[in-house]
Amino acid sequence: MESLQRTHNRGSISTGAYQIENSVKLESDNTEFFIKNTMGTTGNRKTWTVSMWCKKTEEAASAGLQTLYAANVSGNEGVLIRFGTENAAAEDALQVDIGAGSTNYRNYTWGAFRDSSAWYHIVVACDTTQSDSTNRLKIYVNGVYISYTAYYGRADPALNFDTSNNLQGAFQSVGAYETQSTVYGKFNGYIADAYNIDGTALEPTAFGEFSPEGIWRPIAYTGSYGTNGFFLEFKNASSMGADSSGEGNSPSVQNVNQVDQSSDTPTNNFCTLNPLVKFKYGTNAGGMTNGATVYANTTGGGVGGAFGTFAVTAGKWYWEMKLTEQVSHYIGISAYPDDGDRIDNHSDPHQINSSFVFNISAARIEYVNNGTVSQGSLDAFNDLHSVGMIIGIALNMDDNQINIYGNGSLQTGVQNSSIYDASNKMVVPFHASINDEVQYNFGGYSAWLPSSVESDENGYGTFEYAPPSGYYALCTKNLAEFGG
Repeated sequence: MESLQRTHNRGSISTGAYQIENSVKLESDNTEFFIKNTMGTTGNRKTWTVSMWCKKTEEAASAGLQTLYAANVSGNEGVLIRFGTENAAAEDALQVDIGAGSTNYRNYTWGAFRDSSAWYHIVVACDTTQSDSTNRLKIYVNGVYISYTAYYGRADPALNFDTSNNLQGAFQSVGAYETQSTVYGKFNGYIADAYNIDGTALEPTAFGEFSPEGIWRPIAYTGSYGTNGFFLEFKNASSMGADSSGEGNSPSVQNVNQVDQSSDTPTNNFCTLNPLVKFKYGTNAGGMTNGATVYANTTGGGVGGAFGTFAVTAGKWYWEMKLTEQVSHYIGISAYPDDGDRIDNHSDPHQINSSFVFNISAARIEYVNNGTVSQGSLDAFNDLHSVGMIIGIALNMDDNQINIYGNGSLQTGVQNSSIYDASNKMVVPFHASINDEVQYNFGGYSAWLPSSVESDENGYGTFEYAPPSGYYALCTKNLAEFGG
């Protein structure tokens, strides 16, 4: 998997001329996906390509099977492209089923796909007319051919096998697998530039290329689409399932609307919360949901925590959060694992070394300096402890200072606070809570639709309040410019 790690697209500045403007956020708890209820005409069932970019925000261990694409007839799995969980060897592996009727060919790729900070480009090319059985199914991730193994004794597709993809009457879906009456394997995360190409088995170079730095990046597809082909780019907020191919194959949307449109894409990747970080209490309990921007600790056993996916050492950065519950919140940054503290053993994650937080219920600052917990004065800033309050954080790593805003107002009582032991280190956004839920907005996606639609001075991010002058959204284009 090392080659995939090197070619992960984290939205670097070297993204080429082609820019992906939008993605769609899908959440399994909300049953959000796209479906075309029965394709009207049979296309090419033997030869086709499915391509899409995805950014996972939940592990298979917590979310189960997660489907990118499916085409099936009622009661049969048919064609499935999803991240699997069926055995330890295939945990979070990419599972590809090529089937129809009572015949099914199931294969798993090697390795696990768990990186929640990066975008994966998945291409599955099928051509069962190939005389060499090993050429009938090809799977690529980030431009690299991936070897796979057959499970349940199922081998490569038979010669001239007719799959259920592009079959008249089959259900065609993106983000879930529907069998007429039941929805399975709902995806959690972001999907961008989703294609079905009917009639052609394509190399990944039809959709992407390597940058001079060796990073796989998207390019514009210029080929044909065939009878049932489509291109979903999620640019029309009022019609998120609009097909941009010109073929008129728009699927219907299931619980997807304007608020699910995101500017977090393979050409500008935004920070989210990190589902891979495991704290002693609240280890994703209650869910890290909605594109890893909503965190809830519902354990009742202690203080739970969450880290952001992006770490910075320099620059000035801004992000927001909305309190949806008001019991207890600790908001700030952490330089973990600078000192080797084990967060899975630590009962109070806001008190690990090299952390700085605003204790919202006490309205005071708290920090850990060389292993000693220090607390500022009570009521040092306004009472921000109410449901619906939107809190902004402005982090200045150039001067090792931090500010907090309440509904757009700078809290002057703690203005330009030193971040103490976190100074001159690599820090991540941090949140801790007790039996509370919070919605984060790093600028790429938020569970609430900002009413004012403010961006930073580079035009990136969608915020409720304008970032302070000189402060920027935590996205990779800004990181490349300011060296965070």
